[in-house]
Amino acid sequence: MAQHLTFYRYHALGNDYLVMPAHENRGLGTVPASDDIVRICHRHFGLGSDGILWGLPGQDGADFAVRIFNPDGSEAEKSGNGLRIFCRYLFDSQQVNHQEFSVWTLGGVVKAQVFEQGQTIRIAVGQARFEPAVTLAVAGQQLQVLPVNVGNPHCVLPVPKASAEQAKQLGAVLEVHPHFPQRTNVQFLEVIDRDNIRIEIWERGAGYTLASGTSSCACAAVARKMGWVNARVTVHMPGGQLLLDIDDNFHLTMTGPVTRVASGQLYPECLI
Repeated sequence: MAQHLTFYRYHALGNDYLVMPAHENRGLGTVPASDDIVRICHRHFGLGSDGILWGLPGQDGADFAVRIFNPDGSEAEKSGNGLRIFCRYLFDSQQVNHQEFSVWTLGGVVKAQVFEQGQTIRIAVGQARFEPAVTLAVAGQQLQVLPVNVGNPHCVLPVPKASAEQAKQLGAVLEVHPHFPQRTNVQFLEVIDRDNIRIEIWERGAGYTLASGTSSCACAAVARKMGWVNARVTVHMPGGQLLLDIDDNFHLTMTGPVTRVASGQLYPECLI
């Protein structure tokens, strides 16, 4: 591989991604190889990132498309923060304006709109699909978890007080529990009041995470279904806050910030 690789770095509440448009990075092939993803995302041997957003032309009737790769080389169906970042890149590169547009993901097509010159993005994430609560044996404990899918799988644990220690100690075990053959994202949900929840997150393929858009959606949907919160709820995470709107059929709309960080060239010797 002789050519340099182009990247655009953004973060959404501390959850950082590299946007790598396919048409600017033919040297990585149709999609990046798993080993290349791991090296690029490594915070010592590569650029460092919570994932790669591989931008593609639209498909299935959507205006644009993106494939989302985790730092362990696996592929995610959907990412709320990743989608907001990709939409900000589209705005910054003058491919969209403030009008609504659509983006294809493996987890379904979403509608998006950019506000405040790209600093705030609204995403219609889709409908939450609930599964029955289940009790799992984890690290010598019996934990009742609430599985929910918002285009990707989640496992929500309501707790009196959410903590990073919980997420780090139990998240890695729950992610790969046999009950979840495709692995799962894990959230610890604390209800503050009817308008606010706090969550801690262990993300499938990435580990402990400061913020997650789809995790916020999953927790807000569970809290709403249980009758603990109103139809509009603010989700508090270590990296910041997201606003979630939940309709009566559990369709979710997420609004939150994106920060532009840098752009540049990755030298191919990094991947050797």
